[in-house]
Order: sequence, then structure tokens, then C-alpha cells
Amino acid sequence: MPEDTGQNENSQNKGFVRRFLDMPADSVPKTVFVAVSLCLVASMIVSAAAVSLRPLQAVNALKDKQINILQVAGRYEPGTDVAEAFKVFEPHVLELATGEFTDAFDPATFDDLAAASDPETSIALENDPASIGRQSKFVTVYLLRKDDGSLDKVILPLHGYGLWSTLYGFISLEANGNDIYGLQFYQHAETPGLGAEVDNPRWKALWNGKKLADDGGNLLITVAKTAPPQGEEYHVDALAGATLTSVGVDNLVRFWMGEAGYAPFLAKLQAGEI
Repeated sequence: MPEDTGQNENSQNKGFVRRFLDMPADSVPKTVFVAVSLCLVASMIVSAAAVSLRPLQAVNALKDKQINILQVAGRYEPGTDVAEAFKVFEPHVLELATGEFTDAFDPATFDDLAAASDPETSIALENDPASIGRQSKFVTVYLLRKDDGSLDKVILPLHGYGLWSTLYGFISLEANGNDIYGLQFYQHAETPGLGAEVDNPRWKALWNGKKLADDGGNLLITVAKTAPPQGEEYHVDALAGATLTSVGVDNLVRFWMGEAGYAPFLAKLQAGEI
């Protein structure tokens, strides 16, 4: 008994750290301490990496956006110097309601998506076929000119909900503002092999040469299994097995090309005012 008492007194005289180190390796306190410590160290490493890589991520995001604009305009080839090739495009911030360019924002830094979530620069939609919730009053559009300075193409951003996700992309129109040169999406989470076929080059090629509207200005472009009565020039085949994604693409294209979207701008374009 005296020896036990001595051992207890000796243990009590030890500091907390010493007592902790003397615990068995598989004790609950040590197990919890190691687990928490590893989590803290790992979170610090991840946070530090995220902060340090943020500038590189921004550069890569910008490059990816520029590549998509080059592709939809038919100006991209493997090995292209993206930054150099992109210099031929003129970015402008467009006010959707008026169809006119505004100097209120710098097109080099204006963030369309951030503007769409800001009550000062966006509106809540009541009629919302594209299921985007809020729409920015301003968007960044891109003009591409020929060597003689005349307008060649306009590239317009658009987005809307498919089956599982919001699809973000660009549509490229000829200078007449009615003939489609191309459409492609750069971000979505649709079903691989079905809705994700919006990325299939064969499906994207179907958009080339289609028309938005007839001579009377009636918006007719349709993504469906069958062509509208007006004819194939207004029709893009729906994706096989991806009905809801196809409906989403149809809705978002018609929304952005309609009165709530680019119609005022397209009218000015067709009138030769751009």
C-alpha cells in the first residue's frame, strides 16, 4: 500500500504533458488528439494551397473562357496562342433592356455571373423559362471584325437549367444577327453519355447555318425531335435519350434570343447600328 501511495503522488506531481505522454498509445485521449491534430494540419495545408493557387486558377479560368469564345467563333486551332488570338475580339458590356453598349463597367473586369446575383445590377424573373432565377441587366458580349473593319460575328453568353445543372455557354451569330454560326457550353453537369452530349462535336455542328427567326422577326429556332412547320433551317435535333436537357437548351436559347434577352441588341445589329 505505501508503494501505491507513492506512485499516485508521483503521478500527480507530473505535468499535464508528461502525464499525457505516459498514457498508452491506444488510449482514447491520445487517439482523439492525433486525429484532431492531423485534421488541423491537413486543413491548414489545403487552405494555404487554395490561397496560393488562386491567382493561377483565375488565369486558367480566363484562358478557358477565351478558348471557348475562340472555338465558338471558329478561330481556335490546337497550339494557338490563346491570348494573342483573343486580341481580335472586342469585348463590350451590353445593357440588355436598351440593346446598347454602356461605359458604366470595364468589360475586361466585369463579372456577368456576379452581376446576376447583385440586386443592384439584376432583376428577379417572374417569367423564367430558362430557370435562372435572376437575370443580370448587363452582359459582356464580343464582336469579331474582318480585316477591313466590317463586322464578322458576335458572340453572346447564355445560360439556363438543363436536367441536373445550369449550362453556361456562348452562341456565335453572323453579322446579320440571325444566322447561327455555332453554339457550345463550357460548364455543366449533365448526365454523361446523354445530356452531356451537348459537348459532342457532331451535335454542336448541327447549329451551324441555322436561323433564329423568319423574315418577319418571329423567333423560330427549336431544339426538338421534329422540325417546326417553318422548316429545317430553324431546327436542331434533340439529343437522343436526353429529353429534359434538350428542352432546357431549347428554353435557354429561346429565352436569351427573345425579348427578355438579346432581341433589342439584335434589332440594332440587323439595322446596321452596331
